[in-house]
Amino acid sequence: MQEKGNISIHTENIFPIIKKFLYSDNEIFLRELVSNAVDAVQKIKRLGSLGQFNGEVGQPLVQVAVDKDAKTITISDNGLGMTAEEIKKYINQVAFSGASEFVEKFKDAKDANEIIGKFGLGFYSAFMIADLVEIQTLSYQDGAEPARWVCDGSTEFEITEGTKTTRGTDIILHVNKDSEEFLEESKLQEILDKYAKFLPVPIKFGTKTESEEDGEDEEGKKKYKDVVVDNI
Repeated sequence: MQEKGNISIHTENIFPIIKKFLYSDNEIFLRELVSNAVDAVQKIKRLGSLGQFNGEVGQPLVQVAVDKDAKTITISDNGLGMTAEEIKKYINQVAFSGASEFVEKFKDAKDANEIIGKFGLGFYSAFMIADLVEIQTLSYQDGAEPARWVCDGSTEFEITEGTKTTRGTDIILHVNKDSEEFLEESKLQEILDKYAKFLPVPIKFGTKTESEEDGEDEEGKKKYKDVVVDNI
């Protein structure tokens, strides 16, 4: 399976305009992608409760991982997943009619949320900090094949057979040179603390060290040891 095509928007390249309008709020990429992942997890739970999915729903989880060497940030979920056809339907159809209307409508916009919400640009906020975005996904549907979507921020994309072996979606952001601050764990943790603390699905980001009881010493006092646990 291999397919190349163009994202369905009525302009040669909308992404520079997106970057211009959302520049001061570039950290919202993580909020948007985590929110999408949470939605996918909640939907598979919903299908399970309705009897429309008979597989193992599992423990709902969204994970954020950073690889400084590869300069990537990955947002993973164990939600619905997507087929190649669904990628074409939901990812490649950007919901607005053209650059001129976009600029005219939001030339006085004060808030990036206004723009994001109006045009359904949540996923595309990834291109504010990445010069290449990759999706690896496997749908919950019986007999579904894994699919991979990749786009370099132009209107061209490629869909090929994917490598994912478990249900859900991985969004891999290849971080651009101007946005390498987001490869710092402290920066990502700050954003997650700001936007993702009270979401209905656990968000895992790396590990943390905690103390736990480890018996008693000779005087009968409690002893403690450090253990590394998931940072959720």
